[in-house]
Parts: sequence; structure tokens; C-alpha cells
Amino acid sequence: MKIDVHAHLYPVAYLDLLDGFGGTGVGTTIARGLHADQTPDDLDRRLAMMNKAGVDVQVLSVSPQDPYFSSLDKSVEAARLANGILAGLVTLGRGRFAAFASLPLPHIDAAIAETERCLDELGMIGVTVSTTILGKPLADSQFDGLFSELDRREAVVFIHPSGVSLASSIVTNAHLDGPIGSPFEDTVCALQLIQARVPERFPGIKFISSHLGGCLPFLMKRIDVQARVFMPGPALPSAEAKRFWYDTVNAHPAALRCACETFGADRLLLGTDTPYWQDNLYQLAVDYIRQSGLSAQDAERIYHENAMALFGAKLSRALTSSAA
Repeated sequence: MKIDVHAHLYPVAYLDLLDGFGGTGVGTTIARGLHADQTPDDLDRRLAMMNKAGVDVQVLSVSPQDPYFSSLDKSVEAARLANGILAGLVTLGRGRFAAFASLPLPHIDAAIAETERCLDELGMIGVTVSTTILGKPLADSQFDGLFSELDRREAVVFIHPSGVSLASSIVTNAHLDGPIGSPFEDTVCALQLIQARVPERFPGIKFISSHLGGCLPFLMKRIDVQARVFMPGPALPSAEAKRFWYDTVNAHPAALRCACETFGADRLLLGTDTPYWQDNLYQLAVDYIRQSGLSAQDAERIYHENAMALFGAKLSRALTSSAA
């Protein structure tokens, strides 16, 4: 069995609504024309790709096309549209899809209400948030109220780059947004959360960091050595980083082996980043795990065992309900 936890759906109706509201920081152009809508043709293409790669389930999100607006009403309307479409597709997919809920941030009370609706009524298996929200880091204390509720629920929280490349013109002017901008966001966000002691203060939350945590595996020793520069207390970042889970969107075997040695194979989850990775690249994102020199046991953990343990009964119920 294979469970892909990093996959996107970009309904045109939702993208049009975002644009009608003035657009988000990342813009919707990057999400269009990728066969990522919920049309029959796009779904047939998606399922054919999954079948060829042997992927049984995709967990879908609309990130980084998130419903983040300073206007409460716009955020709520956009979030409810996105989540309604995702919930409908999960039902239509009959056991092939699950979904992460989008939240109308930075509006904490509304985000908590939408969390309740999506997890309790729509059967979603977690929520997705961006590394930054309208320019504020996810680790900012203004989001502690949301984290408190997610902690109470022991919720899975999928963290995806916001797509702004750390607001660095050096990165964007060189057109390096995709290759390094997003992984840099993953790296900085995880360290900011560790610095703010968010995983320690809210231990019930199960955070997933995208793209193997960016540069974290490669830089972990350097980060530990310099930890006193940016975080108080005796805890080492390498120990705190093991509180997270990490998806495998990367495709470099040496990087995957490094992540396994750094975090443990039990903290890794299959991810493909479809629709940005399609066809041969989608196949590569799945196959490289088995081709990376890991043990067969570790490969199976990454392909599905860790996801089943992480999501638990929520995933089983979602798949059983949608397949009925």
C-alpha cells in the first residue's frame, strides 16, 4: 500500500474566487493549467498516474493557494468553498482520496470553527497551514490560540511553504523560487517553531514538514552547534526536530538516506507534490524511496505504515466512509 500525503487539488472555481477577492500573495497563475481541477478528465488523469505508480491514496490540499485575507468574510467564504469541494471529491473518489482542511487565517476564532466543521462534520483527517500567514511566521504567538485547539484535538497539521521564498528578492529575481525558495521556507519555519517551543508546548499536534524539512537533515549538526545563538534552554534542535514528521518530496536518494539517519525512518511519509510533479516525475517521487538503498522494512514504513500510525482511525474512517 502507498499513501501520498503531499498532493494538491486546485479547483478553478476556488482559484477564481481568490482572484476575485484580490488574490493571495503567491498568485494563482502557478496553480492553473496543471490538470489539477476536479473535472472528470483531470480526475481520470490523476487516478491513472496514481495507479501506474501504485499509489492507493492521496491526501489533498489546496496549499499554497490558502484562504488568507485580512478580511474575515473573504477568508471564511474562500475556506468554506475549498473545503466543500475537497470533501465532495473525497466522497466521489470512493476511498482513493482524503483531505487536509484549509483554515480562514489569520482569524483565529473562525479558524477554530472551520477546524471543528471540517474534522467533525466533513471527515477531514487534518489541517493545512502555510509557513507564513500574511507575512507573519507560523510560530508567531498570535497563532497560539489555534495551536491550543489543535493540540486538544491531537490534530495532524500539514505545513506547506507559502510560496514567497522567504520574501527574498535575491531568490525570486534569480527564478529560484521552486528549487530552493520553498525548501528554505520549510527549514526556517521548522526552526522558528522549535525556537518558539511550539512542538514542546503543544505536544498533541502532529506536525508534517514538507520536502524532507528542507535543509534540516543536511544542516542538523551545524544547527545544534549554534543552537545557543537562537534558542534558550538545554534542548538541542536535532532532538526537537524529531517531534515532526517529514514528507519525502525530494527524489534525491542521498537526501532521503540523510533524513532517515537524522530523524528516523519512522518520521518519514511518502509525498509527491502532484500536480507539480506529474507523469515520469510522479513515478520518480514514488520509486526513489525503494531505490535509495533503504531496507525493505524502512521503505514500507515510509510508503504507508507511518501514515497509518500517524492518522490512525481518522484515515481509516475517511476511506471506509468514502468507499461506501
